[in-house]
Amino acid sequence: MSLKDKIAKDRVPGHVAVIMDGNGRWAKNHGQERVYGHMNGVNGVREALTGAAEIGVEYLTLYAFSTENWDRPMEEVSALMDLLVQTIVREIDALAEKEVRLKAIGDLDLLPQQCRKALEAAIKRTENNDRITLVLALSYSSRREIAKAVKAIARQAKAGKIDPETIDQNTIRDFLETRNIPDPELVIRTSGEKRISNFLLWQIAYSELYFTQTLWPDFKKEPFFEAVIAYQNRERRFGKISEQITA
Repeated sequence: MSLKDKIAKDRVPGHVAVIMDGNGRWAKNHGQERVYGHMNGVNGVREALTGAAEIGVEYLTLYAFSTENWDRPMEEVSALMDLLVQTIVREIDALAEKEVRLKAIGDLDLLPQQCRKALEAAIKRTENNDRITLVLALSYSSRREIAKAVKAIARQAKAGKIDPETIDQNTIRDFLETRNIPDPELVIRTSGEKRISNFLLWQIAYSELYFTQTLWPDFKKEPFFEAVIAYQNRERRFGKISEQITA
């Protein structure tokens, strides 16, 4: 029986988020510069997206570039931005053909104009697709996102449009960039690192976390299926006890 066949179709996570990590180490292991790892990391994106679509995942969010990544060497950042444009242009026909809807979250205004235009064009072209939604977290910081939401709520309250006494978790959720996207049920991080790195801090409050030693360029469909199987073998209690969940 294949790994895919072991997955219970009625318990597939609706939203899987992935912290893609290990491109640099993969390149070093192959005696190459870090950019070589990023180039091969595109294969991981393709494999994860294909695997997710095959088993019925509705949303796949990929942490592609954080606000902290802007502090990396200029040569690497420039190469990453060029790679982003090339990948979007090259893959857009395949995304459209496979009914993939593309979205993006993050401070997109910081992206180079060419990157932003390519991204916006791809989002526009795929906006009516409905098989799976691929969310790219680009120039993304969860703390920045939350601070931005708090500022927006404060402005609404100051203008008398929101009663401060009515502000609750749902209010904050509705001001986040992911307001129209369900919270992830499963978060995967590759390369063996065990931290969240400022990724969807609000949204993953009750997500199941899965860490794998696999470096991102080696992350094929099988490791993705392994993560989903591990998720299905866990008991999600949301603060309750096992007996309550069973009942």
